[in-house]
Amino acid sequence: MAADRTGTPRELWYAAYGSNVHPERLRAYLAGGRPRGASRWYPGCRDRTMPAESVPVELPGVLYFATASPVWGGGRAFYDPDAEGRTLAVAHLVTAGQFSDIAAQEMYREPGTDLDLSPVLARGRDRIGAGRYETLVYVGELAGHPVLTCTAPWHVGEVRHLPPAAAYLRFLATGLLSAGGGWSAAVVAEYLAGAPGAERQWSAADVLRLME
Repeated sequence: MAADRTGTPRELWYAAYGSNVHPERLRAYLAGGRPRGASRWYPGCRDRTMPAESVPVELPGVLYFATASPVWGGGRAFYDPDAEGRTLAVAHLVTAGQFSDIAAQEMYREPGTDLDLSPVLARGRDRIGAGRYETLVYVGELAGHPVLTCTAPWHVGEVRHLPPAAAYLRFLATGLLSAGGGWSAAVVAEYLAGAPGAERQWSAADVLRLME
């Protein structure tokens, strides 16, 4: 694993489990812009190139929807790595600087400052704030690079669940379906409809219709 003098890897896998599984949505985080269905414009990263590679992965843990998104109008996707289950995700091979800028935008911060990744790589978890997506998680290694993501500091059972909006769920469904992981439309639909928060409003048939 190539690293700089501080021990920070030059490249890493950003494991997206929410709308950034979709390349159009991810492009807004990297190059700047506003994806379809979203109300927010994103400033983008200092390095605006798309990932060197994107691959489907399955993470241990649970996807759930909670807290009202001002961008989409429904619940947001979060990841609980400590819960029993599996989370379908897309790992994007990005630079450490790109990951820092993506995480900053997820945290509603201004991109442009490199994160110190040594704590999360050493301990597996680094809480750098109390809010949404302000907890970094080290998921493991893939092809010689660390796999990192960000989520909330709470667990799936510690927060009120909230159904996601249709536009947001469509990005998740179509992004996972096109990731090339061998996940069929039926598998993706069952997975998303069964996630805590989504099951209150969405059926697998509803999610399938979003993918049409």
